[in-house]
Amino acid sequence: MTAPHDPDPDRPGSGDVGDLGSGTEAPPPPPDGESGSRRKGRDRPPKSQVTSIVEWALVIGGAVALAVIVKIVLLQAFYIPSASMYPTLQKGDRVLVNKLSYKLHDVNRGDIVVFERPPSETATNIPDLIKRVVGLPGEEIVITEGHVYVDGNLLDEPYLPEGVTSSTENAPLKCTQEDPCVVPEGDVWVMGDNRNDSKDSRYFGPIDEDTIVGRAFVVVWPLNRIGLL
Repeated sequence: MTAPHDPDPDRPGSGDVGDLGSGTEAPPPPPDGESGSRRKGRDRPPKSQVTSIVEWALVIGGAVALAVIVKIVLLQAFYIPSASMYPTLQKGDRVLVNKLSYKLHDVNRGDIVVFERPPSETATNIPDLIKRVVGLPGEEIVITEGHVYVDGNLLDEPYLPEGVTSSTENAPLKCTQEDPCVVPEGDVWVMGDNRNDSKDSRYFGPIDEDTIVGRAFVVVWPLNRIGLL
């Protein structure tokens, strides 16, 4: 019997898949057992000091720019310089103010807002004030017998400590039943929680909503007073 003829004796069979093939030399092993990747790393020139400085400058500059954008557009910290909002806020507290709140929704009764100091209040160098919104546009405010009435209804003020009363005895605006204080459209009526030690709308009248910087929503300092408002 004649053996099968192989037309190409040098052709690799099925068991030779992945073989380097004849005539191909394997690359020499790296000296001292080093891998090619380690040699490549050693051949790479070191990063220059100037490049490192530029990279850090870009990182720091980006962080500063982001902080400025956040302060201008979104959030801003404010220091509380007086006791006019006591006990909700104490002198020395720091609060964060959301500057986008009233671009997304209307001012709400009970909000604590930071606003530009009214032009009539010239006896201080503090540019912004912080008070609580009590009356909304179009409402009538009456303050009598130590209580605040809005459109004839007694205002529920759970944020005030027990025994605190509201008075207009020393204020220019009396807001009596015969002559109520009317809040114009586009304005709000604000008062401090410390009613006996707060110069507010009883003294300078309603404030324009356009002068509101934003809504205070959290105390961030001191650490033992951190909490939402």
